[in-house]
Amino acid sequence: MPAERLTRTEPAPRAGIVHLGLGAFFRAHGAIYIAEAVAASGGDWGITGVSLQSPGTRDALAPQGWAYTAVEQSPEGEKTRIVNVLSDVLVAPENPNAVLSAMADSAVKIVTLTVTEKGYCHNPATGALNPDHPDIVHDLSHDLPRSAPGYLVRALERRRAAGEAPFTVLSCDNLPHNGALVRGVVLDLARRIDTSLADWIEKEGRFPASMVDRIVPATSAEDIARIAALTGRHDAAPVMHEPFRQWVIEDDFIAGARPDLGAVGVQMVADVIPFEHMKLRMLNGTHSALAYLGYLAGHETIAETMADPVFAAYVQRLWSDEIIPALTPPEGTDLHDYAKALAARYANPGIRHRTWQIAMDGSQKLPQRILGTLAENIASGRASPGLIAAIAGWMIYVGGKGLGGAPIEVKDPMAGDLRAIVDAHEGEGAARALLAVDAIFPQDLAAAIEADVAEAYTALRRDGVRDVLARLG
Repeated sequence: MPAERLTRTEPAPRAGIVHLGLGAFFRAHGAIYIAEAVAASGGDWGITGVSLQSPGTRDALAPQGWAYTAVEQSPEGEKTRIVNVLSDVLVAPENPNAVLSAMADSAVKIVTLTVTEKGYCHNPATGALNPDHPDIVHDLSHDLPRSAPGYLVRALERRRAAGEAPFTVLSCDNLPHNGALVRGVVLDLARRIDTSLADWIEKEGRFPASMVDRIVPATSAEDIARIAALTGRHDAAPVMHEPFRQWVIEDDFIAGARPDLGAVGVQMVADVIPFEHMKLRMLNGTHSALAYLGYLAGHETIAETMADPVFAAYVQRLWSDEIIPALTPPEGTDLHDYAKALAARYANPGIRHRTWQIAMDGSQKLPQRILGTLAENIASGRASPGLIAAIAGWMIYVGGKGLGGAPIEVKDPMAGDLRAIVDAHEGEGAARALLAVDAIFPQDLAAAIEADVAEAYTALRRDGVRDVLARLG
C-alpha cells in the first residue's frame, strides 16, 4: 500500500520574506533557521518561494501545502523533521507579474536569494553586471523581467512608486562580498533603466553580506522512496543535509526588520569577510578541487574521494600549505581545527555529495573559490601546485572527455565556448587558450600561472590524477 502523501497540518504563515531561487540548499538551510526563529520569537516571517526556471519544485510541494521533510544524514543514521515555513511557491516564467506583486507587498521586508553564481548575470572575473547577458538585454527593454537582478530592480521600482520603503536584499550564495556584488549589479541595472530609481536604491536600500555553510546533496528517487518507508509519508520533495550548519550575516537590515535569527544560532556580525574567505576558500575551494580531480579519477562522491588516501593527503596539503597561509581567520577561530572539521564532514558516508554535482558551473566558481587564493600566494611568493592541479583538472573536465576518452556531460553557462576552445587546440595549447578567457581569468594572473598550468594539464593527461597528486608530497 503506498504511503499517504505528506500534508500541512497547520495554517500557512503570513509571508514576510520572498526567496528567489527555491532550490534544495535554501530549503535545507535558511528556511530551517527562519522556521526555528519564528518558533523561538514569533513574527510574520513566512516565505514565498520563487522558482526562476521550472515548475518542478512548485508542482511537488503544492499537494503538500508547501510542507516538506528535511533529512539530517550522519554516520549514525538519518533524522527527519517537517518544515512548514513556506507560505506559497511561484514560478516566475509562468507569471512574472505575480512574483513582482509578491515582492512589492509592503508586508515583505526581506528578499533572499540562492540563484547560484551564474544567476547574478555578472562577469565572474570582475563582479560587474554583464550588460550583454541575454536576460539583462531582455530586462532593459521589458517591464516584466527574466533575471534575478531584473526582478529586484523592477520590484523596488514598484515599492518606490507606491511610496513604500525598499526591502532588504540578502544574498545567500557562495560569492565573495555577496552583499556588495548584488548591490552593484542592481544599481548598475537600475541606472540603465532610471537614474532616479538607482539613486533611491543607493540611498535607501540595504544589501547585507552573508556566509552560508551546509552540505546539501541532490535528492534522488531512491532518497524519496527511502524517506517514505522511514516516515510512512510520501514526500515528493524532501531535502537531504549534513548535521553541520552555519549562517553568518552582516546585521544591516532596513529598520532592523528581520527574524530573530540570533536566537537560533545565526551569527549576526558587523563584518562577514573573514568568515566568507575562510569558507569560500577552505570549503568551496577544496570541494571544487576534489570534484574535478576526483571525478576524473573515477570517484562518484566526495566521501568516496576522501576514502582514497592520495586525495585525503592532497586536500590536507591544500589546506596547510596553500590556503591557510593566505587567510586571516575570524576572531576566535583556529583554521587548522576548521580544516579537521571539514575533513570529517567530507568523509561522512551518509552524505552522497556527487563530484559531478559540485563540478557544475565551474566558470562562475573558480574566481572566488580558487583564483583569489592563488593570486595572494603568487604575491607572497608561495608555490601553489595543488591549486594549479585543480585548475588543470577543471580544464580537462570542460573539454567534455575524461582521461580515458569517455564523454562528460558538462553543465556550465560557458560550456559550449569552453568545449570549442579545447577542441580547437592540441595538448597543452588548450590549457593556454582557456587561460586567455578573460571572463574567468584576470589576465595578469593567467600570465603568471600559464607555464605551470600547461605543465599540470599535460601531466594529468599523461600520468593520471592519482600519480600527479602523489608526487605533490
